[in-house]
Amino acid sequence: MKILYLDCFSGISGDMTLGALVDAGADRHYIEEELRKIQIEPFSLEWRRVNKRGISALKLDVILDPHTPPAHHRHYSEIVELIHRAGFNERVVKLSLAIFEKIGVAEAKIHNIPIERVHFHEVGAIDSIVDVIGVALAIDSLEIEKILSSAVPLGSGTVHCDHGIYPVPAPATLEMMKGLPIAPTSYSLEMTTPTGAGIVSGLVDEFAKGLPPMIVESIGYGAGTRDLPNQPNVLRVVVGQADPYLSKWQIHHEEFSHEHVHGHHPPEHHHHEHSHEHGHEHHHHGHSHEHGHEHHHHEHSHEHGHEHHHHGHSHEHEHGHEKHSHDDHSHDEEHPHVHHKHDNDGPDDTCIRQ
Repeated sequence: MKILYLDCFSGISGDMTLGALVDAGADRHYIEEELRKIQIEPFSLEWRRVNKRGISALKLDVILDPHTPPAHHRHYSEIVELIHRAGFNERVVKLSLAIFEKIGVAEAKIHNIPIERVHFHEVGAIDSIVDVIGVALAIDSLEIEKILSSAVPLGSGTVHCDHGIYPVPAPATLEMMKGLPIAPTSYSLEMTTPTGAGIVSGLVDEFAKGLPPMIVESIGYGAGTRDLPNQPNVLRVVVGQADPYLSKWQIHHEEFSHEHVHGHHPPEHHHHEHSHEHGHEHHHHGHSHEHGHEHHHHEHSHEHGHEHHHHGHSHEHEHGHEKHSHDDHSHDEEHPHVHHKHDNDGPDDTCIRQ
């Protein structure tokens, strides 16, 4: 099973996620071509290789056409319609809507308005749309079947948005993270944006304290805008195959059992008839003498000295290796979401942050 692990040690935002997934091998050409289907103001994607405290990471910026100002705001219902009209494949539509629905539901609750009236402001609307759909396209490109994440640091302090100065984590971010594991941080800044929280709450199947059992195939680093004083401000994603040892161990176990049953032939003068039960059962053989707490009855007598020889025991051992079956979670299910764009890289003047 192809899995994706989000290592959110410096938080998560929409642009960081998309940059990391492309760095891990998602098809950038496919993503850019598909994003052109969205009927919004002209934009382009700028990809830059940057260094964040010693880690080379991919930085994504959404560049708007200076001659085409963005709409003042877009409502959640308009964004849903844009996604449905674009002609994406079914999985991309479901993943995109799952993220936006989470954001929309959280914003509607915070502002006490119907979800259809939740709106995304100006630049934030376009950035959020591009980031969310871009992440869905990247996951589709990588053929990810299951998504796992670390606990998520949210940050602290305050952030400037369209409504004024808000606490960090932003109310919608904290609302989306209800019931999910968050991590402490010493930084007084926004580590996880509403878009990042929408990605985590809408798409992640399981949380893990560290890397899950997997064969790592690729690793990607997506850069945030801000530089942190003591750590790289990047999101790390790890792509690979889950359960790598299950089939290998089963094969090894079968070979071992085969040798144990057929590889040892008893000497001709030892002909035993016995019933062998595992546990604390005793072995009954043809002649009798005592070996500790096992009783052997053998048909003929011979001296074993201090050695205990058990020959011709044709039995198979259950080695207690359980087969682990992991439930696959497809992100093709419907996770309610919506979203505004915070770049975890610093305050911006809208409430819609990547």
